[in-house]
Amino acid sequence: MQNAPTAGQPRVASQENLLLDYVRRLERHRQDRRAVHIHLSDLQQVNRREHHLRMASGTFENLVKMLQGQLFSLANCDLMLIYKSQAQDEVESAIVKLRFLFSDDPLVSSDGTASGTFCTWYNLDREYEVLLSFAQKLVQDEQGRKAASAEQTALAARFASKPKGSPFTPELLSRVETLLGQADLANLMRRQAVCAVVGKAPPQPVFHELFISIADLRQTLMPNVNMNSSPWLFQQLTETLDRRVLSMLNKHDDRTLEGDISINLNVSTLLSPEFLVFDDNVKAGMRGTIVLELQKVDIFADLGAYLFARDFAHDRGYRICIDGLAYSMLPFVDRDRLGADLIKLIWDPSLNDERDKKTDALRRIGVTRIILCRCDTPSAIDYGHSIGISLFQGRHVEATLQSDTRRRGVRNRPRG
Repeated sequence: MQNAPTAGQPRVASQENLLLDYVRRLERHRQDRRAVHIHLSDLQQVNRREHHLRMASGTFENLVKMLQGQLFSLANCDLMLIYKSQAQDEVESAIVKLRFLFSDDPLVSSDGTASGTFCTWYNLDREYEVLLSFAQKLVQDEQGRKAASAEQTALAARFASKPKGSPFTPELLSRVETLLGQADLANLMRRQAVCAVVGKAPPQPVFHELFISIADLRQTLMPNVNMNSSPWLFQQLTETLDRRVLSMLNKHDDRTLEGDISINLNVSTLLSPEFLVFDDNVKAGMRGTIVLELQKVDIFADLGAYLFARDFAHDRGYRICIDGLAYSMLPFVDRDRLGADLIKLIWDPSLNDERDKKTDALRRIGVTRIILCRCDTPSAIDYGHSIGISLFQGRHVEATLQSDTRRRGVRNRPRG
């Protein structure tokens, strides 16, 4: 990923943003304008190499030079050409040339006409709004991909900046997975309450998040290995942990399922046989008390899989929470469109900067749908209360909850 531009250095706009800007500027000049979307992303990988894409773009070079059209090379390898209607013959000739170039690809060989799956044509006189909506969706999708990529890059940078122990390798992952199949993880299971905190009243637990302590797991299994050194292998490890946690919860004598809970899972786990077994063992009336927490990077890595898993979970009665969102991520993670019931917003003192603007943005999401997490100081609670948030999680909340429990215990103790 490119580094962020420094002060005074212009930010380079993406092709998707340039396309959207161009389409908007055509609103009053749509007459005699047409467009063609060439679906190079649907070609086989072998036909999407860099030199193929350069040749495809070069096919329209003369049209662009003659000011008859404007070409946009999209992030997914597709091409979008917007052109004047008098250049229709030249454009169709270029498409014929492209179809010949990729004639051995199933996308082209199974498609007998230029108006089939290889291309989508638009007449802006009649279909301007359709193209505008499509361009807007391209920008939203690209922002989501960039946000997920930025999160992964930041995660990798944090791991790289704090090396601890030997690197995590595929061989070590295989050994850890073998050990996980034999280890008793009950002692590594942690609980942290998500509480309703209203006014000066003591915290009231709404549900408890169940999770495996990675630090304790590392210390138990491989204390000299930095399991976080490879985000990709760590992702595989979390999927293995998901299966073990579900296996533990499937035990009928396991008291961790008493009361409302949330579980951190990967999207792939929700589609796994292990989750179906877990679902079969959950009483129907209890599913509404279980929250499934998903990571935003995992969601955007395969949005189609997430949407399928979300619908399945909702059909069964579970609630979905998107975990670990910084404020800067909110423009790219639309809770309502993603169909999530809750989000976890990470507390940061910078939320007080440009306070009115950020408050308006959070209230549009719905403050009753926000859990302010990592609340390690009273100032986090004060901020949440000031904008209407009532659900909190973090060390300060946990400490206050435990202190109140001890006070009530002393008060209720019978006198000698």
